Amino acid sequence: MDILQIVLLAIVASILYIILKDMNKSFAHFLILITGIIIFLAIIHQISIIFQLIQSIGKQANVDGLYLETILKIIGIAYIAELGANLTKEAGLTSVSKHIELAGKIFIILLAVPIITAVIEAIVQFIPV
Repeated sequence: MDILQIVLLAIVASILYIILKDMNKSFAHFLILITGIIIFLAIIHQISIIFQLIQSIGKQANVDGLYLETILKIIGIAYIAELGANLTKEAGLTSVSKHIELAGKIFIILLAVPIITAVIEAIVQFIPV
């Protein structure tokens, strides 16, 4: 599925949502959820290509695999948290959306601690004692 098909699907789903939200609000939200899942499934192959490219570049640059894996996990958490927050916000659950965003940020910080530590250790090695 290319970008034109994805955009057309999103436009059709949006029009259907506008029509259905007054008649059956829960079905309209379900339609948007299903549309999001279809779009995600359509782009999952491209996401795997991006991950493979990043891993290939990391190997060429002799970057430790642990750091690349952590960075990819951080990117994944950011996108998943944003998707979840947007879906709950669309459903009118703003407070739940804020909690999802907070949880995503906390998980990102937890994953980033080893990278931050390694950067600080590298900087300290350059400072003359």
